[in-house]
Amino acid sequence: MPNLPDVVLWSIPAFVLLTVVEMVSVRIHPDEDAAGYETKDAATSVGMGLGSMAFDFLWKIPILAVYTAIYELTPLRVPVLWWTVPLLLLAQDFFYYWSHRGHHVIRILWACHVVHHSSEKFNLTTALRQPWTTWTVWPFYVPLIALGVHPAALAFCSSANLVYQFWIHTERIDKLPRAFEFVFNTPSHHRVHHASQGGYLDRNFGGILIVWDRLFGSFVPETDRPVYGLTKNIHTYNPIRVATHEYAAIARDLRAAGSWRERAGRVFGGPGWQPRPPGPAPASDVGSAPSPVRAASTETPVPESAA
Repeated sequence: MPNLPDVVLWSIPAFVLLTVVEMVSVRIHPDEDAAGYETKDAATSVGMGLGSMAFDFLWKIPILAVYTAIYELTPLRVPVLWWTVPLLLLAQDFFYYWSHRGHHVIRILWACHVVHHSSEKFNLTTALRQPWTTWTVWPFYVPLIALGVHPAALAFCSSANLVYQFWIHTERIDKLPRAFEFVFNTPSHHRVHHASQGGYLDRNFGGILIVWDRLFGSFVPETDRPVYGLTKNIHTYNPIRVATHEYAAIARDLRAAGSWRERAGRVFGGPGWQPRPPGPAPASDVGSAPSPVRAASTETPVPESAA
């Protein structure tokens, strides 16, 4: 098994230091137009990050078992060498793009990822606001394992990708040189990704590289100042509600659904999916009309709903 470092663990001191620096910077040189910091919001983000570490440890046991089985079955092997590591990082980033995009356009996957978008602030603590239900991510990387990438090498690349994305969760860094902005994911690109305006929704999915978005038509540059959060914000600092509110909304929608077709749409359609109204519809309108997928939920309104 490759002997690779735990990138996230080694990066924790840098996370803490950079967050403190950002907090001091915001306090000394505030930007009235920026989202800034709010104590309860930041505490919730840190709490979600700590919870994510604990739950990820549990989920990794069955996921590692599946990956190991696939790795043992495939005759292919990708060695971990100085020249293959950059290629592995590139390949992991490619599959991360599709995993990330999928977690925005399929509601049951969005129920996991919505946690990361639930803050109305955008700062380095937002990077720590991670989901507790990451069992939905592993299938996207099965092709890499089947091609002979060792599970430990995949874990290393995934951790490196996650660590890279920490510093791009900030409003304190403006646009960087054009060549860097063209190739890499930057704070400017990621502010767009976290915005809730219609023109910014479901854009800029890249992890380390933004070139995937340019290639696959999901790139939008930052022009207007972003408004962060969901199209329907949840207004809670309760970590359990933050982690589970969309799953609860799906459950309510399933109970209220009138057909199996609607139940399937509520789970596997986009987060804004709605059943077609009764009555005839033009051929071009068959199915559901597209709607913004950043919506926190599409549940039938009930008192004290999760949103």
